[in-house]
Amino acid sequence: MKKDTQIQDLIKKEEKRQKSVINLIASENYVSQAVLRALGSVFTNKYAEGYPGKRYYGGNLVVDEVENLARERALKLFKLSPKKWAVNVQPYSGSPANIAVYLALVPIGGKIMGMRLDMGGHLTHGHKVSASGKIWRQIPYGVNKKTEQLDYDELEEIAKKEKPKLIVAGFTAYPRRIDWKAFRLVADVCGAALMADMSHIAGLVAGGAHPSPFPYADIVTTTVHKTLRGPRSAMIFSRTDRLHASGFKFHELIDKAVFPGLQGGPHVNQIAGIAAALYEASQPEFKKYAAQIVKNARVLAEELAKKGWRIVSGGTDNHLLLVDTWQKGVSGKDASTLLEKAGIIVNMNAIPFDERKPMDPSGIRIGTAAVTTQGMKEKDMKRIAARIHSVLDAAGSLKTEEKKA
Repeated sequence: MKKDTQIQDLIKKEEKRQKSVINLIASENYVSQAVLRALGSVFTNKYAEGYPGKRYYGGNLVVDEVENLARERALKLFKLSPKKWAVNVQPYSGSPANIAVYLALVPIGGKIMGMRLDMGGHLTHGHKVSASGKIWRQIPYGVNKKTEQLDYDELEEIAKKEKPKLIVAGFTAYPRRIDWKAFRLVADVCGAALMADMSHIAGLVAGGAHPSPFPYADIVTTTVHKTLRGPRSAMIFSRTDRLHASGFKFHELIDKAVFPGLQGGPHVNQIAGIAAALYEASQPEFKKYAAQIVKNARVLAEELAKKGWRIVSGGTDNHLLLVDTWQKGVSGKDASTLLEKAGIIVNMNAIPFDERKPMDPSGIRIGTAAVTTQGMKEKDMKRIAARIHSVLDAAGSLKTEEKKA
């Protein structure tokens, strides 16, 4: 067979690109060689429909060991008792993981209380363009206009009025620490189940750099590829010692919703990659890594603020920050494009109460997980902030001059 050089050339091209840029995408990271080997292993050849010990295909003895190992490591990493928690490691990614939870726990057309997309929520928290908003009804909540942070009293009032079946606590662009206990109290007030989507902060939770949702949530979903530094896949943790309003245990409903409710055969190579990443996250050095992510984000936010850039909510408590670039006359789209030309990769992002369009919003989102993996520290953040300022300030000044002319 003739060798396919095109795809190999493209792989090399992407490797070169990744090594030549400063990656500040908040939802990206760099996996280890061990995770890459698992993803590219012979497990990609195996069909494993079902769960360990209950497969529809033969030849799954080793696969069962892999999936059980991933589940054991997931529970151990987050200090969870197998008597109180179960974990499903089969979801292909974060979006289907969240949809599986809704499918399991919320009747069609039922209410899901989730954060507005334009204020930091995720598409799958009930937004109208997502299946989560088409099949179920979103009860939206946002942030306080003055503080740009969550107002838990307001959340309680919304919950009391709307009585959602499920409350989603979790975000894709919220830079502050989450008060999981406050969300639990809100859920209890209206009799809702509480789901924590910790996709962005899972690595911080594992490393002790952010409070854990597990003491308060009924279900916890997470991707593995962000701060947890694993493959592009997801996990769903669910209580085994609590009953859902339907009378069934949470983990029983979740497992049935993932398979056969939503997915077919799991991607076993991904599950092997999860297991490899969870092992790495359980090592002592991972705690230092998680702490450094937060330190780097705070320094980056502080330095940009010193240079006159408005940081949404006034700062950050986690791995990401939102910068209001439009305040200086640069749209989020233009900012992202200009920075990429300068070798700095970010993503355009809406800011709370944004009056601009989603495809050209008022800000950018910046994250520090990937650069921290590369070994960067506070001094590097200061240099990056200076470079961001240099690129964007020049653009802002040019637009100001154009307006004057």
